Amino acid sequence: MLRKRLLYIMLASVTLSSCDYLEFDESDGIEKEEAYSIFDNITKMASAVYRNLPKDYGEIDGALREAATDNAIYTWDNNAIYKMYNNAWSPINLVDDKWGSFYQTIYDANSFLENYNEETLKRYEWDPNYSDWIKKAEMYTYEVRVLRAYYHFELAKRFGDIPLMTRTYELDEINSVKKTPFAEVIDFVAKECEEMAPKLPLSHEDFYKEIGRIDRGAALAIRSRALLYAASPLFAGEGDASAKWEAAAKAAMEVINLNRYSLPDIKRDPLYANEGGDKVMTSPQMILFKLTNSEENSFEARNMPIGFEGAQGGNTPTQNFVDDFEMNDGTPFDWNNPTHVSNMFYDESGKETRDPRLYLNVICDGMKYMKQVVEPLPGGKNGAPIDGATQTGYYLKKLTNENVSLDPVKPSKRKHHYPVFRYAEILLNYAEAMNEWKGPDYTDGVCTLSARSALNLVRKAAGLPGVVAANQIEFREKVRKERRIELAFEDHRFWDIRRWKIGEVVESVWGVTKVNGTYQKVELPSRVWKDKMYLYPIPANETFVNENLTQNPGW
Repeated sequence: MLRKRLLYIMLASVTLSSCDYLEFDESDGIEKEEAYSIFDNITKMASAVYRNLPKDYGEIDGALREAATDNAIYTWDNNAIYKMYNNAWSPINLVDDKWGSFYQTIYDANSFLENYNEETLKRYEWDPNYSDWIKKAEMYTYEVRVLRAYYHFELAKRFGDIPLMTRTYELDEINSVKKTPFAEVIDFVAKECEEMAPKLPLSHEDFYKEIGRIDRGAALAIRSRALLYAASPLFAGEGDASAKWEAAAKAAMEVINLNRYSLPDIKRDPLYANEGGDKVMTSPQMILFKLTNSEENSFEARNMPIGFEGAQGGNTPTQNFVDDFEMNDGTPFDWNNPTHVSNMFYDESGKETRDPRLYLNVICDGMKYMKQVVEPLPGGKNGAPIDGATQTGYYLKKLTNENVSLDPVKPSKRKHHYPVFRYAEILLNYAEAMNEWKGPDYTDGVCTLSARSALNLVRKAAGLPGVVAANQIEFREKVRKERRIELAFEDHRFWDIRRWKIGEVVESVWGVTKVNGTYQKVELPSRVWKDKMYLYPIPANETFVNENLTQNPGW
């Protein structure tokens, strides 16, 4: 009989079909029953289920998934993300392979839920901390159930229909599990989060004196995102999806009704301050973030402008992305306006002329970064033809910390806490779902906020005027553009392109140069888009050993 070794001793990623699950080893002097009767072990095993929350998003050899969209391009063409550009990925040549790691974590969650029993902690009942320990251990079960739901959603948004694993499986049955339809998986995710939410506190700061854990807002935010995806064209199909959009709108409204989160002016929001570290955690719009205890500068090393010591260029924003930022009065940027293209970013006095978020997301021509003026255009000190220089004329600013140093003699590192869910997304989820369900201005006794009002809350925080959109179609484009800008480089655009079924937008990407004092667009090498890419290929080794795991269309 297989008995699983403690998770905190060693964590391993294995596929569904693998038979090398870790075991408890009697030579360690501890077995499963003993492991679950020690409170510290329970804490460590529950905490281990958090390990697959996204970290810095650079999960494709340092490339953000955003670099596989029209928002960015990765500088170095030896990166695995170029397999996506060139249609060179396949079931045996995978990119962003999370199948095994997510299912291993789901297995660990199921094992925890099956094996934890309050009775095993009775040995501590005379300890003065016993009551608190029992409360915390019970809370762990709620958190683990939400995390299990979250990882199922992460798999479903990649692969569509997937095996729904709500228990541990013996080795003689694991290779015959069947797919569960996407809609049923999302129904499970939504119900789990809805059921667990009331059991979770609004904040663990009062309960655990800890942060970065699943609380009520996080559970409801996961539900909001999952139901939004389920209502979207890729997964809802061509029929009437109004009931699904209604469910998505009401799920987002539940988060709003917590009255726990708010949007500060972006210039005062620690999330945008490019100072990173623990200040990010103080943002009033942060719902869930990946908490890191160690200090590092690897994200900056991968993404800072070439020419900065130790920098690699990395993920570079495109002109496509920059074009979507409005002027600061809310009017569109216009390449036919000579005033706009003679200086795209500042007026004659040096004052910013565009949506303030542009200057917080992108390092533009002439901008100061780390007290240096950046020259990213061809011929500049940070531009081509320097090896590794940006192809687009821009570098990434968002999520970087300007207080780090890559000096090899005196490096400076900082903590980085990356957002997983934040309030701006919830408002945009709500605006999209409400508009698709009833249009931009509908309200009722449950959904008391209109889509337009929700969208304009996000724009107000950015210092922009409200949108003027006469109908549902016009407003849809406003919402999509706002998501692109507000949630940039936080791992949304890649998935939004797929759920909206607008994959062809990734084919053509543009950069910028300057000729005779005027900015000009430059077309970059085109990319391949095939509709099969709306879903990931299932790893070939999984379909080989389990005939029930039929391959996704086109792969």
